[in-house]
Amino acid sequence: MNILFAASECAPFIKTGGLGDVIGALPVALLEQDVSVNVILPKFGDLSSSIKEEMNHVGSLTVPVGWRTQYCGIEKITRDNINYYFLDNEYYFKRHGSYGFYDDGERFAFFSRAVLEALPFLENKPDIIHCHDWQTGPIPALLKAHYKNHPFYRDIKTVFTIHNLRYQGVYSKSVLYDLLDLSELYFSQDGLEYYGNVSYLKGGLAFSDFLTTVSPTYANEIQTPYYGENLDGFLRKRQNQLLGIVNGIDIDLYNPHTDSSIYTPYQDVTGKKQNKKSLQEEFGLSVQDDIPVISMVTRLVDQKGMDLVLHVFHEIMKQNVQFIVLGTGDEKYENAFHELAAQYPGKVIIKTLFNDELARKIYAGSDLFLMPSQFEPCGIGQLLAFRYGTIPIVRETGGLRDTVKPFNEFTNEGNGFSFTNYNAHDMLYTIERAVWFYRFQPNKWNMLVEKALQLDFSWNQSSKEYKKLYEKLLYFHS
Repeated sequence: MNILFAASECAPFIKTGGLGDVIGALPVALLEQDVSVNVILPKFGDLSSSIKEEMNHVGSLTVPVGWRTQYCGIEKITRDNINYYFLDNEYYFKRHGSYGFYDDGERFAFFSRAVLEALPFLENKPDIIHCHDWQTGPIPALLKAHYKNHPFYRDIKTVFTIHNLRYQGVYSKSVLYDLLDLSELYFSQDGLEYYGNVSYLKGGLAFSDFLTTVSPTYANEIQTPYYGENLDGFLRKRQNQLLGIVNGIDIDLYNPHTDSSIYTPYQDVTGKKQNKKSLQEEFGLSVQDDIPVISMVTRLVDQKGMDLVLHVFHEIMKQNVQFIVLGTGDEKYENAFHELAAQYPGKVIIKTLFNDELARKIYAGSDLFLMPSQFEPCGIGQLLAFRYGTIPIVRETGGLRDTVKPFNEFTNEGNGFSFTNYNAHDMLYTIERAVWFYRFQPNKWNMLVEKALQLDFSWNQSSKEYKKLYEKLLYFHS
């Protein structure tokens, strides 16, 4: 069984967020389940020169983009029995940054078509193309429209994974024929039409053989108006071909026993306390074990619950806590946190940058990790927090609900703290409860930390579920 992952990013080559982590780690985990996986990506200008030097040229071709044709080079890197193919076109991809350009519609129309045109050049013909997020949404539509009668392509199946439904790649109707070379037949409620425009993501939803998303709860949520981004009705129609599988994390990459980025590698509560002390020292916070450190490593955007945090921030600080925020985002949130840091010198730290090494030090040295998202398809922050023995406080949505089970002090079940409504005072009450356990129930707290350090959020379980899905598609639908 040969699977080809088509995506716009993949760690360690190019990564702007959680998608890059998934595409970096899941193929490796699938390989351990005896599933052969290769990955195909754009050859972005931001790739490091050492990575570019590692590439071997496989071939070149011309790709139809609407009425024009464009050059495409295929380069390859092989690591750990996985071939990574990079599609090269300097006009589209040789720039600084991956997305956010005026011509993204054209760039990813080219990429989607180029993936299909490149298939005969790859070492293994894929049985399934597994497409990820809106940048690859046109692939299933183009496969059905332009290749279904071609013997080479006829029996290739497609899976489309929604990593975040909010980002859909919506462009004017003209892209339908101008870039995708699709007829009016594809511009319908059951096709790519989205409120008079074309949605690349909807192309993936409409024409894939199967849909997945990154947690069971999110799979249910996106079928409701509140979370459905105006696609809930369409997703309800496809609910029998929609499955939620929780993302994992790379437990070798993020491992407190061996992580050279943190202050001191550790395996238990005692080692964690040493990291907390070093974190307090580095940030100029008073070094006291009885003051809990609450951290957020996040994008500073409304989706991540920034409004809730700012609404009750002074009440949070009355708990006598230290608060660390690492991340970038909307200017209004960056400024608000900088002002709070000035109001609470030696207690509130804001770093508006993203630095992986610093993030790991914060995960390792904090007591509590706050993640009060409005919606969260899967969330990786809470999984990393657990990995480093930091207890999450989350809102029960999407993957946060699936991974953080509320602590019950009577039965000792559960692994974190959570609240249901998107409400600042519900969040505040939950923070107060967590801080109380930290201060007044040290034995229970240490038990929670030890339990977190033992949790398994590797890709092992999820990769088995993906394998089952691939088998079902190939052997029951062929």
